[in-house]
Amino acid sequence: MDACRLPATYSPAADALRDRVVMVTGAGQGLGRAVALACARQGAVVVLHGRRQKKLDAVYDEIVAAGGPEPVLLPLDLAKATDADFQAAAAAIGVQFGRLDGLVHCAVHLDQLRPLDDETVDRWLAMLRVNVVAAAALNRACRPLLQAAPSASVVMTIESHALSPSMFWGSFALSKQALLSLVAVQAQEWRVFGNLRINALLPGPVSSPQRNRTHPAEDASTLPAPEAVATGYLYLLDPDTTVTSGSLLDLRADAPATGMAAA
Repeated sequence: MDACRLPATYSPAADALRDRVVMVTGAGQGLGRAVALACARQGAVVVLHGRRQKKLDAVYDEIVAAGGPEPVLLPLDLAKATDADFQAAAAAIGVQFGRLDGLVHCAVHLDQLRPLDDETVDRWLAMLRVNVVAAAALNRACRPLLQAAPSASVVMTIESHALSPSMFWGSFALSKQALLSLVAVQAQEWRVFGNLRINALLPGPVSSPQRNRTHPAEDASTLPAPEAVATGYLYLLDPDTTVTSGSLLDLRADAPATGMAAA
Protein backbone atom coordinates (compact mmCIF):
# COMPACT_ATOMS: atom_id res chain seq x y z
CA MET A 1 0.00 0.00 0.00
CA ASP A 2 1.41 3.40 -0.99
CA ALA A 3 1.92 5.88 1.83
CA CYS A 4 1.40 9.61 1.41
CA ARG A 5 1.68 12.72 3.55
CA LEU A 6 -0.64 15.66 4.00
CA PRO A 7 0.80 18.50 1.92
CA ALA A 8 2.13 21.23 4.18
CA THR A 9 0.40 23.80 2.00
CA TYR A 10 -3.00 22.13 2.05
CA SER A 11 -5.85 24.18 3.39
CA PRO A 12 -9.42 23.28 2.41
CA ALA A 13 -11.11 25.91 0.32
CA ALA A 14 -14.02 27.69 1.94
CA ASP A 15 -17.11 25.52 1.57
CA ALA A 16 -15.02 22.73 0.02
CA LEU A 17 -17.73 20.21 0.94
CA ARG A 18 -20.77 22.39 0.27
CA ASP A 19 -23.79 20.43 -0.97
CA ARG A 20 -21.99 17.16 -0.27
CA VAL A 21 -23.42 14.45 1.99
CA VAL A 22 -20.89 12.82 4.32
CA MET A 23 -21.53 10.06 6.84
CA VAL A 24 -19.23 9.84 9.87
CA THR A 25 -19.36 6.74 12.06
CA GLY A 26 -18.55 7.08 15.74
CA ALA A 27 -19.53 10.75 15.52
CA GLY A 28 -20.70 11.06 19.11
CA GLN A 29 -17.29 11.68 20.64
CA GLY A 30 -13.55 11.93 20.11
CA LEU A 31 -12.17 11.77 16.62
CA GLY A 32 -15.53 11.10 14.97
CA ARG A 33 -17.06 14.17 16.57
CA ALA A 34 -14.14 16.35 15.45
CA VAL A 35 -14.38 15.07 11.88
CA ALA A 36 -18.14 15.60 11.80
CA LEU A 37 -17.81 19.19 13.02
CA ALA A 38 -15.03 19.89 10.50
CA CYS A 39 -17.11 18.53 7.62
CA ALA A 40 -20.09 20.65 8.68
CA ARG A 41 -17.90 23.76 8.83
CA GLN A 42 -16.92 23.10 5.22
CA GLY A 43 -20.58 22.98 4.20
CA ALA A 44 -21.34 19.26 4.21
CA VAL A 45 -24.60 17.77 5.34
CA VAL A 46 -23.31 15.27 7.89
CA VAL A 47 -24.98 11.96 8.70
CA LEU A 48 -24.03 11.45 12.34
CA HIS A 49 -23.71 7.79 13.24
CA GLY A 50 -23.22 6.58 16.78
CA ARG A 51 -24.43 4.17 19.41
CA ARG A 52 -25.77 6.68 21.92
CA GLN A 53 -28.56 9.04 20.90
CA LYS A 54 -27.71 11.58 23.62
CA LYS A 55 -24.17 12.09 22.30
CA LEU A 56 -25.41 12.42 18.74
CA ASP A 57 -27.95 15.02 19.87
CA ALA A 58 -25.13 17.06 21.42
CA VAL A 59 -23.09 17.04 18.20
CA TYR A 60 -26.23 17.90 16.23
CA ASP A 61 -26.78 20.93 18.47
CA GLU A 62 -23.15 22.04 18.06
CA ILE A 63 -23.41 21.95 14.27
CA VAL A 64 -26.69 23.83 14.14
CA ALA A 65 -25.52 26.42 16.68
CA ALA A 66 -22.45 27.09 14.53
CA GLY A 67 -24.63 27.72 11.48
CA GLY A 68 -23.83 24.48 9.71
CA PRO A 69 -26.27 22.54 7.52
CA GLU A 70 -28.78 20.55 9.55
CA PRO A 71 -27.29 17.09 10.10
CA VAL A 72 -29.03 13.73 10.09
CA LEU A 73 -28.89 11.32 13.04
CA LEU A 74 -28.25 7.61 12.54
CA PRO A 75 -28.18 5.75 15.87
CA LEU A 76 -27.04 2.18 15.31
CA ASP A 77 -25.13 -0.29 17.48
CA LEU A 78 -22.50 -1.82 15.20
CA ALA A 79 -21.96 -4.67 17.62
CA LYS A 80 -25.52 -5.86 17.00
CA ALA A 81 -26.34 -4.57 13.51
CA THR A 82 -27.43 -7.07 10.87
CA ASP A 83 -27.33 -6.97 7.09
CA ALA A 84 -30.91 -5.71 7.17
CA ASP A 85 -29.93 -2.87 9.53
CA PHE A 86 -27.12 -1.70 7.25
CA GLN A 87 -29.36 -1.89 4.21
CA ALA A 88 -32.10 0.04 6.01
CA ALA A 89 -29.63 2.78 6.98
CA ALA A 90 -28.43 3.09 3.39
CA ALA A 91 -32.00 3.09 2.11
CA ALA A 92 -32.95 5.94 4.46
CA ILE A 93 -30.03 8.04 3.20
CA GLY A 94 -31.00 7.19 -0.37
CA VAL A 95 -34.58 8.33 0.12
CA GLN A 96 -33.50 11.65 1.61
CA PHE A 97 -30.47 12.49 -0.54
CA GLY A 98 -30.19 9.98 -3.39
CA ARG A 99 -26.41 9.72 -2.99
CA LEU A 100 -23.52 9.73 -0.51
CA ASP A 101 -20.42 11.78 -1.28
CA GLY A 102 -18.29 10.64 1.64
CA LEU A 103 -18.13 7.92 4.26
CA VAL A 104 -15.67 8.26 7.15
CA HIS A 105 -15.16 5.31 9.48
CA CYS A 106 -14.21 6.50 12.97
CA ALA A 107 -16.25 4.03 15.06
CA VAL A 108 -14.01 1.68 17.03
CA HIS A 109 -14.23 -1.06 19.63
CA LEU A 110 -11.51 -1.41 22.27
CA ASP A 111 -12.54 -2.32 25.79
CA GLN A 112 -9.13 -2.98 27.34
CA LEU A 113 -5.66 -4.26 26.50
CA ARG A 114 -4.90 -7.88 27.39
CA PRO A 115 -2.55 -10.72 26.42
CA LEU A 116 -3.68 -13.11 23.71
CA ASP A 117 -3.98 -15.88 26.32
CA ASP A 118 -6.87 -13.91 27.85
CA GLU A 119 -8.76 -13.31 24.61
CA THR A 120 -11.92 -15.38 24.45
CA VAL A 121 -13.79 -16.24 21.28
CA ASP A 122 -16.54 -13.78 22.21
CA ARG A 123 -13.98 -10.97 22.70
CA TRP A 124 -12.35 -11.74 19.37
CA LEU A 125 -15.69 -11.71 17.62
CA ALA A 126 -16.76 -8.44 19.26
CA MET A 127 -13.51 -6.75 18.19
CA LEU A 128 -13.68 -7.97 14.62
CA ARG A 129 -17.42 -7.40 14.27
CA VAL A 130 -17.22 -3.67 15.04
CA ASN A 131 -13.78 -2.79 13.69
CA VAL A 132 -13.80 -4.81 10.47
CA VAL A 133 -17.06 -6.56 9.60
CA ALA A 134 -19.33 -3.56 10.28
CA ALA A 135 -17.08 -1.30 8.20
CA ALA A 136 -17.13 -3.73 5.28
CA ALA A 137 -20.89 -4.20 5.58
CA LEU A 138 -21.51 -0.45 5.62
CA ASN A 139 -19.30 0.02 2.55
CA ARG A 140 -21.26 -2.66 0.75
CA ALA A 141 -24.65 -1.25 1.73
CA CYS A 142 -23.67 2.31 0.77
CA ARG A 143 -21.81 1.49 -2.43
CA PRO A 144 -24.77 2.28 -4.74
CA LEU A 145 -25.17 5.66 -3.00
CA LEU A 146 -21.45 6.37 -3.31
CA GLN A 147 -21.53 5.36 -6.96
CA ALA A 148 -24.38 7.82 -7.53
CA ALA A 149 -22.15 10.73 -6.42
CA PRO A 150 -19.98 12.55 -8.98
CA SER A 151 -16.87 11.90 -6.87
CA ALA A 152 -17.10 9.85 -3.69
CA SER A 153 -14.51 9.17 -0.99
CA VAL A 154 -14.39 6.55 1.76
CA VAL A 155 -11.89 6.97 4.60
CA MET A 156 -10.96 4.15 6.97
CA THR A 157 -9.27 5.12 10.25
CA ILE A 158 -6.43 2.85 11.34
CA GLU A 159 -4.03 2.97 14.30
CA SER A 160 -0.27 2.78 14.64
CA HIS A 161 -0.33 -0.79 16.00
CA ALA A 162 -1.66 -1.90 12.63
CA LEU A 163 1.84 -1.18 11.29
CA SER A 164 3.79 -2.04 14.47
CA PRO A 165 2.00 -4.77 16.46
CA SER A 166 3.07 -5.19 20.07
CA MET A 167 2.12 -7.30 23.06
CA PHE A 168 -1.25 -6.75 24.70
CA TRP A 169 -2.51 -5.00 21.55
CA GLY A 170 -3.04 -8.29 19.72
CA SER A 171 -6.71 -8.42 18.73
CA PHE A 172 -6.98 -4.66 18.23
CA ALA A 173 -3.80 -4.51 16.12
CA LEU A 174 -5.04 -7.42 14.02
CA SER A 175 -8.41 -5.77 13.44
CA LYS A 176 -6.72 -2.56 12.27
CA GLN A 177 -4.32 -4.54 10.06
CA ALA A 178 -7.37 -6.13 8.48
CA LEU A 179 -8.67 -2.68 7.57
CA LEU A 180 -5.54 -2.06 5.49
CA SER A 181 -6.30 -5.20 3.50
CA LEU A 182 -9.93 -4.14 3.22
CA VAL A 183 -8.87 -0.80 1.74
CA ALA A 184 -6.48 -2.47 -0.71
CA VAL A 185 -9.05 -5.00 -1.93
CA GLN A 186 -11.92 -2.53 -2.06
CA ALA A 187 -9.83 -0.04 -4.04
CA GLN A 188 -9.14 -2.68 -6.66
CA GLU A 189 -12.76 -3.84 -6.87
CA TRP A 190 -14.12 -0.29 -7.06
CA ARG A 191 -11.69 0.77 -9.77
CA VAL A 192 -14.26 -0.14 -12.41
CA PHE A 193 -16.60 2.60 -11.15
CA GLY A 194 -14.14 5.43 -11.78
CA ASN A 195 -15.72 7.91 -9.34
CA LEU A 196 -15.14 5.90 -6.15
CA ARG A 197 -12.01 6.04 -4.05
CA ILE A 198 -11.16 4.52 -0.68
CA ASN A 199 -8.14 5.28 1.48
CA ALA A 200 -6.82 4.67 4.97
CA LEU A 201 -5.82 7.39 7.41
CA LEU A 202 -3.51 7.02 10.41
CA PRO A 203 -4.05 10.03 12.69
CA GLY A 204 -1.35 9.21 15.23
CA PRO A 205 -1.79 9.82 18.98
CA VAL A 206 -4.57 12.27 19.83
CA SER A 207 -6.32 13.12 23.07
CA SER A 208 -9.45 11.00 22.90
CA PRO A 209 -11.56 8.71 25.11
CA GLN A 210 -9.90 5.67 23.51
CA ARG A 211 -6.40 7.02 24.18
CA ASN A 212 -7.36 7.83 27.76
CA ARG A 213 -8.37 4.20 28.33
CA THR A 214 -5.19 2.71 26.89
CA HIS A 215 -2.79 5.29 28.36
CA PRO A 216 -4.38 6.35 31.68
CA ALA A 217 -1.13 7.74 33.13
CA GLU A 218 -0.39 9.90 30.11
CA ASP A 219 -0.74 13.67 30.29
CA ALA A 220 -3.47 14.21 27.71
CA SER A 221 -2.61 17.90 27.47
CA THR A 222 0.62 16.98 25.67
CA LEU A 223 -1.26 15.35 22.81
CA PRO A 224 -2.94 17.01 19.83
CA ALA A 225 -6.69 17.44 20.11
CA PRO A 226 -8.79 15.43 17.64
CA GLU A 227 -9.56 18.68 15.84
CA ALA A 228 -5.88 18.97 14.94
CA VAL A 229 -6.01 15.94 12.64
CA ALA A 230 -9.44 16.62 11.12
CA THR A 231 -7.77 18.44 8.21
CA GLY A 232 -6.36 15.11 7.05
CA TYR A 233 -9.89 13.74 6.68
CA LEU A 234 -10.98 16.86 4.81
CA TYR A 235 -8.03 16.36 2.47
CA LEU A 236 -9.20 12.86 1.53
CA LEU A 237 -12.85 13.96 1.27
CA ASP A 238 -12.04 17.02 -0.85
CA PRO A 239 -13.22 16.35 -4.43
CA ASP A 240 -10.17 18.20 -5.74
CA THR A 241 -7.71 15.88 -3.98
CA THR A 242 -5.79 13.56 -6.30
CA VAL A 243 -4.61 10.89 -3.81
CA THR A 244 -4.63 7.48 -5.49
CA SER A 245 -7.34 5.14 -4.22
CA GLY A 246 -5.90 2.46 -1.95
CA SER A 247 -3.35 4.71 -0.25
CA LEU A 248 -2.49 5.36 3.39
CA LEU A 249 -2.38 8.96 4.60
CA ASP A 250 -0.08 8.92 7.62
CA LEU A 251 -0.40 12.03 9.79
CA ARG A 252 2.28 11.07 12.31
CA ALA A 253 5.12 13.56 12.50
CA ASP A 254 7.74 10.84 12.06
CA ALA A 255 6.01 9.00 9.23
CA PRO A 256 7.95 8.27 6.03
CA ALA A 257 7.05 10.58 3.17
CA THR A 258 6.70 7.78 0.64
CA GLY A 259 7.14 4.06 0.29
CA MET A 260 5.37 0.92 1.33
CA ALA A 261 3.36 1.45 4.50
CA ALA A 262 1.96 -2.06 4.60
CA ALA A 263 1.76 -5.03 2.31
